[in-house]
Amino acid sequence: MAAAEPVYSPTTVSETKSKKWLIVPTDNLDKFRCLIKVVEVLLSFVAFILEEVVTNCMSCSPLYFFEFISCTAFLFTALLLILLATTLHKRVGINCWPSLDFVYTALMAAFFLIASIVFASDNGGTDLENAAVAFGFLATVTFLVDAGWFVKTKGFPFKKTNQQAASNGEAPVAEAEKLNREQNEAD
Repeated sequence: MAAAEPVYSPTTVSETKSKKWLIVPTDNLDKFRCLIKVVEVLLSFVAFILEEVVTNCMSCSPLYFFEFISCTAFLFTALLLILLATTLHKRVGINCWPSLDFVYTALMAAFFLIASIVFASDNGGTDLENAAVAFGFLATVTFLVDAGWFVKTKGFPFKKTNQQAASNGEAPVAEAEKLNREQNEAD
């Protein structure tokens, strides 16, 4: 009896998988943007903690709005950073990560700006509240830098690229040979 060989042998070279779960740079996240995302998480977290330490509020609605935005920014940016810096984004199956990342970052910058302005205009004036507002504005600037860097390096994600331009600026030349047999015989 012949040696037991597998009937089906591998026909492709197997890809060596990295044991690392955090890989930067990836297709969607370069090293600079990863650093910006980490700073966004940290500034959002500090703004959230400072806001949580506030014990008294004269008008609590701006405080609660700022709390919601800073907590949301902290949690979702951390989640987005983990998804973009790992291979999990490939398993989730969403192919629009760049667009999703850009929209999220731009919206967080806008909401953080609004929440910081509202909280700055209507707070008790304590040092904790002023520090929370300062970190809110710093987080806003960081989100804006992230969105700007994204546009600078990858372009605007919703720009239409369906326009076909001629290579030398001239109109394309019509084909000389007809594809239909009847038209070729009639000519």
